Amino acid sequence: MNERIVCLDIGDVRIGVAVSDPTGTIASPVEVIQRVGWGPDTRRIVSICERYETNRILSGLPLNMDGSEGFQAQKVRQFCDQLAKAGLQVVFQDERLSTVSAEDALIEGGVSRAERKQKVDMIAASVILRQWLEENKNKED
Repeated sequence: MNERIVCLDIGDVRIGVAVSDPTGTIASPVEVIQRVGWGPDTRRIVSICERYETNRILSGLPLNMDGSEGFQAQKVRQFCDQLAKAGLQVVFQDERLSTVSAEDALIEGGVSRAERKQKVDMIAASVILRQWLEENKNKED
């Protein structure tokens, strides 16, 4: 892989954003987008992809603990349909427990509760991306 991938942790209020390095080795948190609406949110994500010279999106998919898709997963898929219409290539990654992992990492790092609320979504996106990169690296080996 020689192209970055932008990862999204899509929620109702915020979207956490992370990006890989061009070699697909490192996942770095980028920012948290405050949700405004499908149009503005889509344009913002397209802009981020342009900044990183990619059209590849990895979206966390919030599955139920039994692996089934519920209402939240349907909302994520509907939003990702808008991203695809904007010319982005979207793939999905199971995101179960990614926010818990991100929250735990921030607590271990001594980050205050107020700061955690601002950062947890982009850290969760980097957790999702790191998992996807690891799984795909193993497939290529």
